[in-house]
Amino acid sequence: MNLLMAPVWSPYLAGAGIGVLLWCAFLLSGRPIGCSSAFSRTAGMIQGIFQRKKVAQSEYYQELPPRIEWQWMLVAGIIAGSFLSSLLAGTFHLQMVPDAFAAVFGTDPFFRLLIAITGGVLMGIGARWAWGCTSGHGISGLAQLSVASIVAVCCFFIGGIITAALLFLPR
Repeated sequence: MNLLMAPVWSPYLAGAGIGVLLWCAFLLSGRPIGCSSAFSRTAGMIQGIFQRKKVAQSEYYQELPPRIEWQWMLVAGIIAGSFLSSLLAGTFHLQMVPDAFAAVFGTDPFFRLLIAITGGVLMGIGARWAWGCTSGHGISGLAQLSVASIVAVCCFFIGGIITAALLFLPR
């Protein structure tokens, strides 16, 4: 139980746990781990409230029907697990503006929210454009030695390093 209450987990143990999760996902569902499809499906469910006929005729949503399935539950589990982990470790606290962000851009919570939403939307568009998110390509794709996933993960790292350098390196 002490392991679950640690503020920082061993990356080796966490990686092994993700590997076991991936193995279980393939065994039980025949599908890889990934989250970005859940967001696309959710967008389709929301759009279906207002434009049911348009969603039903969409080629995209015929391939990825807008419904709650296991990937959506994975997203819910990530949120619940993160919350529970921080509670068990005693590190949970609400913070509108993270310290690293505040040091560079100031403490305005509305600006932080705008940046977070903009970044989230751009990442969502990128994930759909790449036909997978970091978990889909980085975990499942690399485990299958997918060339597309190897290229995607390299691009994720390059993009992350460039973005971090532009935003957080001293000028």
